[in-house]
Amino acid sequence: MESSFFATVWKIITTYWPSLLLGVRTTLIVAIVGTAAGFLIGLVIGGFRAVKLDYTASLCGRFFKKLFNGITSVYIGVFRGTPMMVQAVFIYYALLSVIHWDKLTAALFIISINTGAYMAEIIRSGIQSVDPGQTEAARSLGMSNSQCMMSVVLPQAIKNAFPAIGNELIVNIKDSSVLMIISITELMFQAKSIAGTNYKFTETYFVEACIYLILTTIASIILNAIEKRMNSRNISIPQSDTDPKNMKLASHRRTAK
Repeated sequence: MESSFFATVWKIITTYWPSLLLGVRTTLIVAIVGTAAGFLIGLVIGGFRAVKLDYTASLCGRFFKKLFNGITSVYIGVFRGTPMMVQAVFIYYALLSVIHWDKLTAALFIISINTGAYMAEIIRSGIQSVDPGQTEAARSLGMSNSQCMMSVVLPQAIKNAFPAIGNELIVNIKDSSVLMIISITELMFQAKSIAGTNYKFTETYFVEACIYLILTTIASIILNAIEKRMNSRNISIPQSDTDPKNMKLASHRRTAK
């Protein structure tokens, strides 16, 4: 039985590899583009949600900040609280008569806004994990709120949140399978078509599971390598600046000025 099982698996791979390859390509396009677009959405929403207005903010600024927080809270709550399959069916058919979009475009849009809801909270938590002293030091140097956020806080926040951001890519590789509900030709759709053709459901879905495992493993290796590279880029202060004699001399110079 084992010999027959793996022989059938190999036959499925050799016979239907063009269809499987097409499914892998569509899956990767949807996952990568959806994660990148979701990251940009989350960066904007999470960044604005994490900004705290000080006493110098105008009444109009405070109003729009509360309005923005209210709207984005609803957006995040809805897309994190409902299944992506339901979102895909509703959004695709609700906008089909208005936009007349193709299935791949709809899939990219759906997975992007779904990922953006999760990314917004990841970015917000990453920003809040940055030491407040970093912001205070930047403001003491004369930086504005936007300069402080873009140059000081966000780079550290993205570095802190990178494991969670990378995990969203792996999740999207797997969760893209639910988009077969709107008939895009991703890996799950192709596997279902193949299984319906040869009636070898166990063997076909075994091949599909192995392909998903390979894709997520490769993605994990790449993300781990990027994370190690990011962690190795630590800012080092020259020894001459930390030497007590040089620090004392610099203090006397500032006093003299």
